[in-house]
Formats: sequence, structure tokens, C-alpha cells
Amino acid sequence: MLKVLEQISSESKFVNPFWEYKVDKYKMPNGKTGDYHYVHSTGATMIIPVTVKNKFVMINQFRYLNNKTSLEFPGGGLNKNLTPLENAVKELKEETGYNSNSLKKVGEYNPYNGVANEICHIFLAEDLIKEKPNPEESEEFEIMELTNKDISERIISGDIWDGMTLAAWAIYTAIITKIS
Repeated sequence: MLKVLEQISSESKFVNPFWEYKVDKYKMPNGKTGDYHYVHSTGATMIIPVTVKNKFVMINQFRYLNNKTSLEFPGGGLNKNLTPLENAVKELKEETGYNSNSLKKVGEYNPYNGVANEICHIFLAEDLIKEKPNPEESEEFEIMELTNKDISERIISGDIWDGMTLAAWAIYTAIITKIS
């Protein structure tokens, strides 16, 4: 059985509207203590929208930290006042302008488990209804519709490089393959 680290204390070092930088003091199985630095997050949602023509709605946006555009599924940080499902509805509408009559959770994962405790909830959105996008002030999106083949080709070419999108796609394709 794997040994568990015991938390002694936890301290917030920096808080912003999206996440919190924390340092925990912990006790190792051998009795020594250590510090664990990490990002505490309320979580995130990622949505895989599928049109009636079996195309996947993705967004292309500029990512400041990497100074390049990123082709991704819509999603965002989990608002602490919303459930993952409510957040998925909000993010889908804000970023793509779509609502869905069929939004179901298909999985979850941690995008960077050694650095953050974030859990990303993945939703499949079908039976889409097109409305008008309502992005946040700092966001600008190019909406794209891609086939399964298009997505595979863009992953291979490096055009899709966002880890959260890649993980969501891997979970989605594993589920679809199992169902088929």
C-alpha cells in the first residue's frame, strides 16, 4: 500500500479570481516535514459540442503565455457559485454562442496533478441551438467546425496543442470507441 503524506497546515500566498497559490506543510511517512507549493482551483469545464452534421465546434484564440493562437474546445474555470453543468452551459454560450438541449458529462481529469488540484469536467453537447456568442472582455474567438479527421490531422500537425483539449478528446474518443 502506498504511503500517504499528512497535511500539517495550509497557507494562501496569493489569491486571484481564477485560482489560489498555496503552500502546505506536510509530514512524510519517515516523520520528516516538507513544503508543497501548488495552485488550488475550484475546477474547470470543457465542452465538446457536436453539430447535427457531426462536426465539432472549436474555438481558436490567442494564448498570452505562449504568444500564439490555440485551437481548443470551449471551456473555462469553474465559477464557485455554479455547478460544473451550469458552468458548462455558461462557457458554451459565452465562447461559441451555442446552447444545447443535450449536455451530458462524459468524464473528468486533472490537467497538471503535480502542480494543481484542478479537476476538469468534460461535457458532450449535442442538439445545439445557435445564438450569439458573449465573450468576456479579455477574450476573442474564431469559431471553427471540424470533422473527426480534421481534428486528428491538426493534432498531428501541432495545430491543436492545448493539453486540456487533447485530454478531453482522448476521453471522448475512448468512450465513443467503447460504445461503437
